[in-house]
Amino acid sequence: MARNVLVTGAGGFVAGNIITQAGEGVTFHGLERMPAGPDGNNLTWHVLDLRDSDALREIFSTVVPEVVIHTAALSDIDYCQAHQEDAEQVNVGITRTLVDLCAGAGVRMIYFSSDSVFDGRKGKYVEEDPPEPLHFYGKTKVQGERIVQQDCDDWVIIRPSLIVGLPVLEAGNSFLWRMIKELKLGRTVAFPKQEIRSPLDVITLSRAVLELAGNNYRGILHISGNDTMNRFDMAQRIVGKLGYPTDSVVDKKPLVSSGRAPRPRDVSLDNARAKTVLATPMLDFDQALELIIGNKGDKDL
Repeated sequence: MARNVLVTGAGGFVAGNIITQAGEGVTFHGLERMPAGPDGNNLTWHVLDLRDSDALREIFSTVVPEVVIHTAALSDIDYCQAHQEDAEQVNVGITRTLVDLCAGAGVRMIYFSSDSVFDGRKGKYVEEDPPEPLHFYGKTKVQGERIVQQDCDDWVIIRPSLIVGLPVLEAGNSFLWRMIKELKLGRTVAFPKQEIRSPLDVITLSRAVLELAGNNYRGILHISGNDTMNRFDMAQRIVGKLGYPTDSVVDKKPLVSSGRAPRPRDVSLDNARAKTVLATPMLDFDQALELIIGNKGDKDL
């Protein structure tokens, strides 16, 4: 495992879990617009706007990382559709700067892409399937992938499926944590039956990323759970596991709006290559939920 790791979007749901899952001896340098917590034994915060390429280059040269884990992105699909210049600046422009820095210094790049690079007509996508995104967010992730592939020597592109889990920091954007807060208030939660995914727990994802930071795999990798299901059924499995009534979950009908980006129907991923490349096991959904609950800490579920 690399000992000096630079992480973008370090205050987010995924990056926070990656940092927490690391063993001793790994130093993380977290890049954020503001610190999401205090410095720790294995974490130093660096405050900047990642679009400031000069500031990013200065931090990079000071830290001298062995690996860059690039999780930061504008990921609100509808926002990206309506604000395409912003989405391109963040999702493509920052990636361009980081790739140039990694290529120039021989640093390993782990780039977070998305299952949204696919149009959802096929399902069970493998790494060789050509990306055909339906919306602008997906297009920016495809652009980022191509920059990484063309200009980095040592790289991994991760395409995770729908990520389930709890945030380490309250600011982390976890749909499960938002869902639990609604359920605790006695409210219903809406999930669509027409959107099919292969959900993945954030702990398994984090362990896989840390493994990739220390091995020599180069290429695209689909990291997903073993089960394929629609989001409504997934939510029902969650509320059943947590002891809430199953009728707490209602079907979320598609919205018809000129400002809403189209959603792919089935972007489930085939994780066969991940099972070959990684020692980290890919889990069935019930196993993933047990892992999340077993690592909930002081959170009241």
